[in-house]
Parts: sequence; C-alpha cells; structure tokens
Amino acid sequence: MCIFAPKFKSKTMMATYTITLNERTASGKALMAYLEALGVLIAKVKPKTKGSYLRSQEDKLAGRVEKFSSSEEMFKSLGI
Repeated sequence: MCIFAPKFKSKTMMATYTITLNERTASGKALMAYLEALGVLIAKVKPKTKGSYLRSQEDKLAGRVEKFSSSEEMFKSLGI
C-alpha cells in the first residue's frame, strides 16, 4: 500500500490518495515509475500488526484455548 501526495511545498495540499498496487507486476512497476516521473511523493505504508491482546481474543473466539482447573492438570496435559 502506498500513499501518494504532491511534492509541492505550498501551504495548501490539493489531495492525498491511498492506492494499493502490486509492485511485482510489470504494470505496477510502470505505474510507480510514471508517478515518480511526475514528481508525486510516494510513501510506503506497512500494515499494522496485531497486538498480543487482540491475537489472544481471536484465539479464544476460534476455540484455540484450553482451560485447566489447576496447574498440575495443565502440566500433566503438556507432559511435564
């Protein structure tokens, strides 16, 4: 995902667009080269990673969590 904005240093910015494209394809590379030739500011955006709390909630909803009544029971199921 890339964010494109004009390189103008004036106080008013006309527009900001977010475009998702595959830079591995020939057409994606050509589009990136064309936009750079026009002087468009290109900033790559990394996708947000999920924190441990959100991942744990997803695990709970998906049923990937086991419940134990005691620590001894948990260690026994782990083979420790």
